[in-house]
Amino acid sequence: MTHPSPPLGRHYDIDGRRLMLHRSGSGGPTAVFLAGVGMMSLDYLNIHHRVAELTGSVLYDRAGSGWSDPADLPRTAGQVTDELRALLRTAAVPGPYLLVGHSLGGAYARHYARRFPDEVAGLLLLDPFHEDMVVRAPRRARERLDEMLEQMRGQELMELTEEQIQQSRDQMAPHFAAWPEPVREPLIERHLATWKVSSQENENLYDKVADEFRRAPATPDVPLIVLSAMGHDVTQAHLWPEELLREINEGKRALHAELAAEAPHGEHRILDDAGHGWLHEERPDAVLQAVNDLLRRASRMP
Repeated sequence: MTHPSPPLGRHYDIDGRRLMLHRSGSGGPTAVFLAGVGMMSLDYLNIHHRVAELTGSVLYDRAGSGWSDPADLPRTAGQVTDELRALLRTAAVPGPYLLVGHSLGGAYARHYARRFPDEVAGLLLLDPFHEDMVVRAPRRARERLDEMLEQMRGQELMELTEEQIQQSRDQMAPHFAAWPEPVREPLIERHLATWKVSSQENENLYDKVADEFRRAPATPDVPLIVLSAMGHDVTQAHLWPEELLREINEGKRALHAELAAEAPHGEHRILDDAGHGWLHEERPDAVLQAVNDLLRRASRMP
């Protein structure tokens, strides 16, 4: 199957599979963005450009998403982090890294740091997934999640109609209006072409991958900031009743506080005016402040 070339960045061959990586800026530690489920590298382009004014910055698509080659999904966290490590080495991106992970990407960033602590200078976790989110969620939320996962499995067998594709394109266009013109249309079209990836990546997340995270070594002593998005999120509001979503968010707040406490120099920051999916667009100032703070702290580490 032929895939389009990315509007930015280039492909690197990793074990016979082409992976997309885009880099900007200079200096170190290099910031490396790890996307959330259903998202891809260039969704973070605007904040990447601003981070690149401070230090080197890297965007990439893990296999099966964005402009990287397909992979058999789902995969383990070990496979994802091994792949990222190989990509950074092949692309000659110098470490140690400031890993900036969003949602599931945040859990992968933490897993990378726990497996390869000497290669990580800091962690910025943007509303990250936690392995105990489901087991500690309200019973009603667990039941609703099971229903949604079953629905997503059924949708895997379906293809979008031309009308549905156009409706989705029209809905995305206003959001991506803030992206540079050469990137905007290719990014929308890539989302439309890879819409099934999110359900495929989620397939083993709450059991096999969650157990993998639980068995990982301890989080290393590196500068760590966790940002919790507690504001309105359109997608979340559509999926969950208001009262139940409030309970889910309070549980998330507690888990994120525990994540921050895993590192001696960890810090937990609350964003009451940003939602889960696009906090890096809704509060880029908070993300940049956290990057700045982590770079400063990393420079003081022995």
